[in-house]
Amino acid sequence: MIDAFCHVLPRPYYDRLQEIQTAGAANLLKRTAPIASLYDMEERERVIEPFGDDYRQIISLAAPQIEALGEPSTTVDLARLANDAMAELVGPGENRFIGFVAGLPLNDVDASLEEIDRAVNDLGALGIQIYTHVNGRPLDDPEFAPVFAKMAELDRPIWVHPSRNSSWPDYPLAEDKSKFEIWWTLGWPYDTSVFMARLAFSGVFERHPDLRVITHHAGGMIPFFSGRVGPGWDQFGARTPDDEAHLVDSQLTGRPIDTFHKFYADTAVFGAPHALQAAYEFFGADHILFASDMPFDPVQGQFIRTTIEDVDALRCSEAERAQIYEGNARRLLLHTPV
Repeated sequence: MIDAFCHVLPRPYYDRLQEIQTAGAANLLKRTAPIASLYDMEERERVIEPFGDDYRQIISLAAPQIEALGEPSTTVDLARLANDAMAELVGPGENRFIGFVAGLPLNDVDASLEEIDRAVNDLGALGIQIYTHVNGRPLDDPEFAPVFAKMAELDRPIWVHPSRNSSWPDYPLAEDKSKFEIWWTLGWPYDTSVFMARLAFSGVFERHPDLRVITHHAGGMIPFFSGRVGPGWDQFGARTPDDEAHLVDSQLTGRPIDTFHKFYADTAVFGAPHALQAAYEFFGADHILFASDMPFDPVQGQFIRTTIEDVDALRCSEAERAQIYEGNARRLLLHTPV
């Protein structure tokens, strides 16, 4: 089992975060502080150990995203610190961690491009992690186009993590904060889906047809709303008023749903086998990777355990199950045989 989307805050990086708690990141930093297995690797091994020697992890940074932590003068150094620390955790030998995903300071695109080269070519990063927006800016903004071009050039995947906090109100004309942690429970799947739509309609896959984009939490809302994404969006722009024509100006060719099928999804649905079945039926076994979102479970180890139960409950062949557990990660990320 290769857990392809789980999170760490390596100790050097975690210690640095405590010194720079910005208003935008304080909410999420507070949520991570009690989770010792994020930054204490002995505790992490204790949590993982019951799952046996065949369980391995590909690690990426936990939220908040680096660009939310300060100005580029700060975030560029933070990204280097984090990537150096994750590379050290992976190390050269046999390890629980068989790869890492580089973090970027996307409030400085030029520095991010340099860090991609350094992390991939010098440190051995398997790809990069981005978030569903950059401090509120959409990733289909032309400023970020070089990042997608660079990953296509390197033939390395992009992991996409949702991003929203309580400062994103659910009713923006009436309130200034999101209540009841709706920003996380429902807002993150929405953010993921919006990111996918903006990437699809902006023509990223037309420009980079082999680009691999891995979405967290089983592709957000897309599998469940496939009827709206399919037949619904087949009417794209047909009923749009003339004065809003610019809002549907798209570089997408063909049916929108065909582009959404190009995304990859993980299995981190937290013990909801029906949700994972929907993702399997939408994306197909060759576009799903086993992942638990460890260690953000209410009881440490719960998400790994329930994710295994979800995958084992899938109505699929044993060959497809093996693809999801290990084969796709080896083929797409590690380039090693099963």
